[in-house]
Amino acid sequence: MKSKTLIEEQLKKKENPNLVETIIVSKKNKNWLEIAQILSSPRKNKISINLEMIDKEAKTGETIVVPGKVLSQGELNKKIKLIAFDFSEKAKEKVLKSDSEILTILEEIKKNPEAKNVKILK
Repeated sequence: MKSKTLIEEQLKKKENPNLVETIIVSKKNKNWLEIAQILSSPRKNKISINLEMIDKEAKTGETIVVPGKVLSQGELNKKIKLIAFDFSEKAKEKVLKSDSEILTILEEIKKNPEAKNVKILK
């Protein structure tokens, strides 16, 4: 468990304005603090998850959060709400084709500050 001070120190090294804003907003909300801890980690710890992994782990109707990037390998055969920091273009197409909803982490924090019914995939 990282302290908010350590997250703040790691945040100083980040240059992507979207990433910085996402970390700041999630750090301020105790329900989303785990996302801030993961996103503030060094780049070598970056999370990338393929759609086939998401399809295996998710149940229909679930809200899945990926604190990293969603990649397009595999198919998504369930209707879910998929939240991630970033999506590859092909992954976006495949998710939308499966009638699932996609949002960025920042958008979801604003809509769902309590992080209700959210499952984090790492």
